[in-house]
Amino acid sequence: MSGKTVLVVAAHPDDEILGCGGSIARHLDEGDAVHVVFLADGIGAREPDDEPQAREEREMAARSAAKLLGVDSLDFLNHPDNRLDTVALLDLVKPIEQRVEQLKPSTVYTHHPGDLNVDHRRTCEATLTACRPQPGTPVLRILFFEVLSSTEWSNGLGGGFRPNWYVGIESQLDRKLKALECYALEMRESPHPRSGPAVEALARLRGSACGLKAAEAFVLHREINL
Repeated sequence: MSGKTVLVVAAHPDDEILGCGGSIARHLDEGDAVHVVFLADGIGAREPDDEPQAREEREMAARSAAKLLGVDSLDFLNHPDNRLDTVALLDLVKPIEQRVEQLKPSTVYTHHPGDLNVDHRRTCEATLTACRPQPGTPVLRILFFEVLSSTEWSNGLGGGFRPNWYVGIESQLDRKLKALECYALEMRESPHPRSGPAVEALARLRGSACGLKAAEAFVLHREINL
């Protein structure tokens, strides 16, 4: 898949690393270009007076993680956190459509439709709408990733996360964990699922499910073989 273009559509900064940071690193190792779009700012729980500084800190963290991995570009749409269900779907879809038209990605990663977090579900809906399989679409593969502290807490919403696509990330796991360190303000102490040990444990578990030392797991939504 060398030389392909990949688009990651995430609800918040840190979801891209939690969900597919190892796969992003592997794509880049193999010569692909990777672009990331964030729909929400991820700071809705902050006090209003703190929002500008918190948004800047979150964006700096995202840029640091992207630089560490070598991501080609980031886009911040800065819709309100945990309130994407209050944003008109068209306002979410149009910017993604523009990125698809400009970048022509063959692979798109986004959230699972059954995640507990409403922003994750809305991001998935907007991405699928933007990437609907019209004639001439560049998008040949759509993969849903899992995000600890949302996907596993959903209690089977959206059919539950039942992975059928695995990507080996043994060589990229250390970089995924280092990229997460850029989001230190968003991480938690073990045994919280959004902690370094939990993220590594999930990678080991997903690897064991497919005979590898470490992997990320996905649900394949659609694949088109031309």
